Amino acid sequence: MADYIDGFVLPIPEKHLAEYKQVAEKVAAIWKEHGALAYFEYVGDDLKLQGTRAFTEAVEAKEDEAIIFGWVVFDSKETRDLANKRVAADPRMTDLVGPLMDPARLVFDASRMVYGGFQALVQ
Repeated sequence: MADYIDGFVLPIPEKHLAEYKQVAEKVAAIWKEHGALAYFEYVGDDLKLQGTRAFTEAVEAKEDEAIIFGWVVFDSKETRDLANKRVAADPRMTDLVGPLMDPARLVFDASRMVYGGFQALVQ
């Protein structure tokens, strides 16, 4: 059973969504190798609810950007902490994510990503 997750929301230019998906599928496998129980990413479809702040606002999304909502599942915070260290040190991550952060054609802007680690409340 999952006791800890990392959650994130980020904008991706729609024109790069297919490329991002290919990278995310490979990144998911790396996270699982390093201790994640599961890895999910979804693209926004219905993002406005009257009276609430939308994800689009939280990440300052532009008109031509899709919103990605994802989470990585772990059995504990300790497992998550170890996985974060291992993933950060895995050279495949640089090879995969590096091109997405190229300033000449920025696909992934980490400064606009919303992120946090969460303990289970209701399951």
